This record gives sequence, structure tokens and C-alpha cells, in this order.
Amino acid sequence: MGSDELRLTARHDLTPDEIDELEQRIYEYNASKTGHGDAAQIGFTLHSGEALIGAAAGYTWAGMCELRQLWMDETHRGQGYGRKLLLQFIEEARSRHCTKVYVATYEFQAPRFYNRFGFRPVAAVNGRPSGHLDILMCLTLERTPVNDAGSADARDRPPPQVATSRAAGLY
Repeated sequence: MGSDELRLTARHDLTPDEIDELEQRIYEYNASKTGHGDAAQIGFTLHSGEALIGAAAGYTWAGMCELRQLWMDETHRGQGYGRKLLLQFIEEARSRHCTKVYVATYEFQAPRFYNRFGFRPVAAVNGRPSGHLDILMCLTLERTPVNDAGSADARDRPPPQVATSRAAGLY
């Protein structure tokens, strides 16, 4: 078997470094095709002593932002910490001149939470995972910051094209 012969190997234990390398290669391709080479990570953590109790992580690129993870320890939910993390994340995206913030959530996670801050569903995949709904939501950033109560005037009303989403219980 020659050293340049291709081999396909099952590897179900890729390390975080290997996954980072894949992400970097995909990013390089995307940057070469779009002309946007400005990707940057964005993240915030919340600790109680040494314990991590919440975090928000994602990235900005090409004038948009994606919130990949927002997590709060169950014992600290409902106390305003998730709101603080999300507001800080949104403000950082705004400071980087992003015009959109995207987040994917399931119907059993936090669509109502995101809706309170102006996120609106833009797509949904039924049956992902089986028996559930995977929802892509988007917040259009304005110059006026989102207020501490989680609303920004006109964002309190869903646009007409997502009226059926409200009826379906998405938010």
C-alpha cells in the first residue's frame, strides 16, 4: 500500500483541536469565496466562586453574529442571569457593527426567552430531533440598544410572516 493511497477511517472521537482545525479550514474557504476574513469569537462566562453557572458563546463574521451556545445552570435560572448574558452578547455584536444575530433553539428550550429580546423565527425544521422542532431565530440590530426588560419597542410585535409561528406556540 503506497503512502499516498487514500484511507477512510471511522473516528468518532475527534479532539477539540481536530474540530477546530476543521472549522478553520471551512472558514478559510468561506472567506476566500466571500471576501470576508473578519471572523472573531465572542463569549461571556458567569461564575459563582469557581463554579461556572452560565455562559454565552458564538462568533461574528461578515456583519452578522451567531449565538452558538447560551447555557445557565438550572439552579440559577429565572434570576435574570441569562438575560444579562444575552444582553452583553447582543451589545458586543452591536459594537462589532453586526446587523443580525442568529440563534438556533428547540421548541423545548428557549424560543420564548429569545422572543422577549426581539428574536423572530426565520426557519424551522420539524422532526429534528424526532418529535421536536428546531427553530432558527434572528434579531435585527438597531442603533437603539435592547432595554433591560428585554424589549425594543416595535420588536414586541411579531412581523406578519411569522404570525403562524405564534399560533404554533413557537413564542
